[in-house]
Amino acid sequence: MLTARSAHDDLTGGHGVTSTIARPGASRAARLITDGLDPKTWIIADTLLIGWHTSRLAGIGWGLIGCLFAAVVPLAFIKYGIRRGRWADRHVGQRQQRIVVMAFIIASVATGTLLLWAFSAPRAMTALTAAMLVTLAALLAVTPAWKISVHAAVSSGSIAMLAVIHGPWTLLAYAVVAVVSWSRVELKDHTVAQVVAGAAVGGAVASGTFALVQ
Repeated sequence: MLTARSAHDDLTGGHGVTSTIARPGASRAARLITDGLDPKTWIIADTLLIGWHTSRLAGIGWGLIGCLFAAVVPLAFIKYGIRRGRWADRHVGQRQQRIVVMAFIIASVATGTLLLWAFSAPRAMTALTAAMLVTLAALLAVTPAWKISVHAAVSSGSIAMLAVIHGPWTLLAYAVVAVVSWSRVELKDHTVAQVVAGAAVGGAVASGTFALVQ
């Protein structure tokens, strides 16, 4: 069974001092940020905010369908894997295990996208799940060779898509993306290069796909 310690060793090569020992206060804050602003949180926010903007309560209803396949089903799959001892926690730090999880999430999001399209959901909602799908595919293409940050990618993509809907002032929220990225580096789950690459890929791919499909 993979333990939290072995997951850390997989990322660091089995050496180095963890930030929990070196800077306990900063590490506690980083853990709260990483857990509180994980991809699930951003997905829920996107589906509700874009759904409301699109068609108010009806849009939120469509958003909840998208949220089911993009957040609820994937989270259930991850929790099932934790109970079976397949991965240590919901962030799935080990790269080979992350590939399995990402492939499952892609299948789930693809199912949700097809259902939204089949039932004539508002175009923006279909565009949102399509953007999630393409972003995940881009991250999965990189992951076998390099542990690009999913946290940074999803948070960046979320802000970029909201900016397409609500205007450029929304981009000020990229300060939150910076905080999320800091938390991943502070916890030694990623390097600076991995969070910067994640933010760049997530922002560009998600907003580009969203604008194109919408």
